[in-house]
Amino acid sequence: MDPHENPVVLMSCLRVIGAGVEIAAAILMLKINTIEAALRINAVLGLLGPVVLIAVSALGLWGLVERVSLAKLVMILCGSILIIIGTR
Repeated sequence: MDPHENPVVLMSCLRVIGAGVEIAAAILMLKINTIEAALRINAVLGLLGPVVLIAVSALGLWGLVERVSLAKLVMILCGSILIIIGTR
């Protein structure tokens, strides 16, 4: 299966990579074992989460572009943006 033809494969790969980074960061926090370092690592993860969300949403929209009207695509994009704004 060609990942360029099926955006779900790319979306899931991005999620797996994001989860791997999260797990690696948790292990790093445990290894360093200081509050200051843990807070710095957590801050970086706070930036990574929205980037992964936007990337996965963009890939999903890319896959829907031929099947869904432009108005619905804009609504989905606005919903993703509102999720990011609401979780700040």
